[in-house]
Amino acid sequence: MRKAAGIWTIGAVAVVLLGWGAVTVLNHSGEMRGAGQGTEAAAGLNGRDAGKGVASGIGGRDVGKEVAAGAGEQAAAGADRRGTGTVGRDATGKTATGASAGFHYASDPNYYTETFRPQYHLSPESGNMSDPNGMVYFEGEYHQFYQNSGQWGHAVSKDLLHWEHLPVALARDSLGEIWSGSAVVDAKDTSGFFGGKAGLVAIFTHFKGGVQSQSIAYSSDKGRTWTKYEGNPVIPNPGLKDFRDPKVIWYAPTKSWVMVVSVDNRVRFYTSPDLKTWTMTSEFGSDQGSHAAVWECPDLFELPVEGSKAKRWVLTVSIGNNTATKGSTAQYFVGTFDGRTFKNDNAPSDVLWTDYGKDFYAAVSYSDIPAKDGRRIWLGWMSNWRYPFAMPTGAWNGSMSIPRELTLRDVAGQGLRLVQQPLKELTALRGQAAVVERTPLAPGGARNLFDGLKGTSYELETELTVQPDAQVDVALRRSADGAQATVVSYDAAAGVLSVDRTHAGVSTFEKGFAEKVSAPLTLQDGKLKLRLYVDSASLEVFANDGETVVSSIMFPDPTSSGLSIEAVKGGAVLERASFYPLQTVWRQEDVNSDTPQRIVLSKASVDVPVGGSQSVAAGVLPYRAPQGLMWESDNEAIAKVSASAEGGAAVTGVGSGSTVIRAKTSDGRISASMNIFVYETK
Repeated sequence: MRKAAGIWTIGAVAVVLLGWGAVTVLNHSGEMRGAGQGTEAAAGLNGRDAGKGVASGIGGRDVGKEVAAGAGEQAAAGADRRGTGTVGRDATGKTATGASAGFHYASDPNYYTETFRPQYHLSPESGNMSDPNGMVYFEGEYHQFYQNSGQWGHAVSKDLLHWEHLPVALARDSLGEIWSGSAVVDAKDTSGFFGGKAGLVAIFTHFKGGVQSQSIAYSSDKGRTWTKYEGNPVIPNPGLKDFRDPKVIWYAPTKSWVMVVSVDNRVRFYTSPDLKTWTMTSEFGSDQGSHAAVWECPDLFELPVEGSKAKRWVLTVSIGNNTATKGSTAQYFVGTFDGRTFKNDNAPSDVLWTDYGKDFYAAVSYSDIPAKDGRRIWLGWMSNWRYPFAMPTGAWNGSMSIPRELTLRDVAGQGLRLVQQPLKELTALRGQAAVVERTPLAPGGARNLFDGLKGTSYELETELTVQPDAQVDVALRRSADGAQATVVSYDAAAGVLSVDRTHAGVSTFEKGFAEKVSAPLTLQDGKLKLRLYVDSASLEVFANDGETVVSSIMFPDPTSSGLSIEAVKGGAVLERASFYPLQTVWRQEDVNSDTPQRIVLSKASVDVPVGGSQSVAAGVLPYRAPQGLMWESDNEAIAKVSASAEGGAAVTGVGSGSTVIRAKTSDGRISASMNIFVYETK
């Protein structure tokens, strides 16, 4: 990337950055196109952060220290690191990066900067995060509960972007562990728990000694404390091995509560007037859809059909780990519901998959979103029961997907299908756009239209016209040498969209993790739209306005930040592409700044033989900052280091032993270090 006078030059395509999404584009001929206007938001901390911190390592060795400008020690771990940071504001007084009023960023500049730590996805400070639970909106807050080793972890947000971690909400007790479930607003106090006022009721599975039963708890202080009902369980186990994950809704026509709960490879429906006494009304699923494994985490909701006044009911269920689907997955049914019985509109043998990736599980929707909003929003756990907590992330494991809005669409040749679109609030995280205009693509093209674009947390929107015999590949999180990348590919002849993570990064933690997944996708008039959300360790692909979705986690080097697009065969036209770096939701930083904020190194440590050499990649964040670095070795009798292309370095072993190499920005304000181990080959 070459930068001068506010211009990003992407290969031969120059992009002038004027503001938050206002851009002027020079096409491949150098012609000025579409000048826009805009005011750049003021910088957050302007990269002048204080303190230092150590990121988690892989393979038992520490990642090099990342030292920000100035002096200071790392703030205390856990919630204390959230400190007193405040919402950044621009020159107009509006909050920067779209943070809700009153949100507090972390005061520690190294909070949530560990290797693979998501920057705009919810992940736990420590411990495990799996199934989303108890998702509910109440009095201005979205509550995100989640499975945390047999109890409910808890976070809250005002905008579904910026999250505040709270203490464990529901801890295991004498009746057992607290497994998955849901939460509702008891607006009319049908339960009698709230003295005529509104309150929150959680409905969950108790698990003890192999027995699963359904219980409830209630909160009258906006979910900060919970009281378990003395009459638990409200539905004792009816003699079933698998009986779990209750989802409860209010069914207005009968003025009653409805529960759908997983029962082995089907679901049961119950009704209740007060959330305490329940009556079974029906079962569904014994001869419907996929039965590759146990059904889990059901959800039930009514959705509008796009472009009409019609509505239909949707029942979703997740499917446990199995060999037929090569891991856990999820399916859905479209039909009718009368408060007691669900009927499938499609043939019993039809299987409608929710997401074609390996990492979108146990998705459930938020309850009680206000009617004036009217959206059905859900998210899922970004992992798989093949490798739930084996990832190379250290003290924390697991994250949620981005929130998604749901609708139904009448898809030509298929019928009504579930459509998932990224939550519109995510646009508030966008930094300045880089736009590539209309350019033909052909096999063997010498020019990568995305050359110069860099990022590890970003949104990429592309629209292409694809010939019937074409294959187009988009490589993301690409290393400088091209050896590492996650590739999104569309094969028009086969009508298949695929995501290939076989060379995406670390994969040794699970034998089959390095894999390629595929999804059917039929184009209309040859148009392919891709909206891609990339984060430190995840990719979510929304194709053709959410008709096909593929969600995958991956673990690339922190410095694998390049992008490329190519026609592998046939002809295609890139109609337009927009690249938006995304702001972190955890720290008050400015992704548009060209002031260095942090240095990332490709490896935790390097082993070099005496007389041998190893290359090290490095990056300066944000990527608009100058990428040139100065390098030094603490002991040149053991290892020497010299700068190489792309801001990296070459490390040469001189004598056996260990030492440290350091990378610094030209002004010396930002530095990072790496351990070097030199060994004899004889």
